[in-house]
Amino acid sequence: MATTLHTSHLPGLPLLHQGKVRDVFGLPGNRLLMVATDRLSAFDVVLPDPIPGKGEMLCQISNFWFERTAHLIPNHLTHEDVAGVLPAGVDADLYARRSVVVKKLKPVPVEAIARGYLIGSGWKDYQRSGQVCGITLPKGLRQAEILPEPIFTPSTKAAPGSHDENVSFESVVEAIGADLAMRVRDATLAIYRFAAEYAAKRGIIIADTKLEFGLDDDGTLHVMDEMLTPDSSRFWPADSYQIGISPPSYDKQFVRDYLETLDWNKTAPGPHVPAAVIEATRAKYAEALLRLADIRI
Repeated sequence: MATTLHTSHLPGLPLLHQGKVRDVFGLPGNRLLMVATDRLSAFDVVLPDPIPGKGEMLCQISNFWFERTAHLIPNHLTHEDVAGVLPAGVDADLYARRSVVVKKLKPVPVEAIARGYLIGSGWKDYQRSGQVCGITLPKGLRQAEILPEPIFTPSTKAAPGSHDENVSFESVVEAIGADLAMRVRDATLAIYRFAAEYAAKRGIIIADTKLEFGLDDDGTLHVMDEMLTPDSSRFWPADSYQIGISPPSYDKQFVRDYLETLDWNKTAPGPHVPAAVIEATRAKYAEALLRLADIRI
């Protein structure tokens, strides 16, 4: 049975960061405890109703990909037992499948995005300029069309409440230096190509994905945070994919579609979401986990 957790309660562990989904706690020895809650955000607003088991599913999908891509690049996992770092009296079962002990890394201040298909903000940029992040693409491409080859389309890491902004590779070079920028770009594209090929055999198209990277004390690049989840990627069912429309996806689109019907200005506080919409969203995450990793939650 899936557990439900909206907000972590771990007395004695310092809460270092609370994101839209993840709570990050400090541990001794340059380590962190990262907890994927069941919080759901839409339009950059955290909604009051969680999706039961969502954090477990996100964590398990990420762990699956971290293991599968370890030959391409190191990752932040320490593989320590979560139960061994929890405060006394905490229900270990609540945190076991949604938490990981990780290395504390220095984040690279870039949203590393790989695109294999023309959708989302990339499609909007292409319609306006024929380019995505300064990369000129062939004329006449349609929405959701596969690109001639995957491209690296970074964005800024926006402050909370703001939106990320697509930038050119040259902007990344200016921000973090040419060597690190190339390492991040090459790792992002290598991970995307590997994952897209694997997922295609499972009936899932990975249209694009966003990755986070960090450096250890030796300057070694690691992939970190989450990896190739429905929250950080566009997963499309291959059997319903069509060029020219925005295909259905394994994510929170059900929630977005519902919210668009409301008289809501897309600022906090967010509205409550009906149980049927929550269950439909949970089912999409569960299907993605089952198809990709043969894990049922």
